[in-house]
Amino acid sequence: MVGIIMGSLSDLKVMQEASDMLKEFGIEYEIDIVSAHRTPEKMVEYGKNARSRGLKVIIAGAGGAAHLPGMIASLTTLPVIGVPVKSSNSIDGWDSVLSILQMPSGVPVATVALNGARNAGILAIQIIGTFDEGVAEKLTEYKESLKVKVAEMSREAQALS
Repeated sequence: MVGIIMGSLSDLKVMQEASDMLKEFGIEYEIDIVSAHRTPEKMVEYGKNARSRGLKVIIAGAGGAAHLPGMIASLTTLPVIGVPVKSSNSIDGWDSVLSILQMPSGVPVATVALNGARNAGILAIQIIGTFDEGVAEKLTEYKESLKVKVAEMSREAQALS
C-alpha cells in the first residue's frame, strides 16, 4: 500500500523509521532503491506504475541534490512524501531539505524534517486513515498514547525539581 524508496542503501538507516511506523500500524509496504541519477529508467517505471500496482502513498528519501521525491511526484498522481536525508555528500542536509521543499507549482511534495522518516511514516498512515476507518481508529489511539507519554514526562520533570 505504501512505497518507500531511496536513492542509496546508505539512506536505509534513516528510512527504516518509516517502515517501522507502517509495521506498527499493520500497513503493507515495499522498500526499494531507486536512484534518480543512476537508474532513471527504473525511477520512471516505478513512478508511472505505482498506482496500477496498488500503492496509495510514496515515501521518497534522498540526500545531496535530492531529486528523487520531486521526480517521482512528476510521474504519478499519488501523494509523495519527501524525506531529506543528511548524507555524506550533503551540506549539513540543507541542500536536501531545500531541493525537496522548492518544488514548482503543480508538482507538490509533502516534506518532513531532515532525517524525519518516522514522521513521513505517520503522514502516510494519516493519508491512508482518510479512507480506512480501522487505520483512523489506530491513529486516534496513537495520538492518545502521545498524550500519556507527555503526562509521564511532566510528572518525572516535576519530581526532579
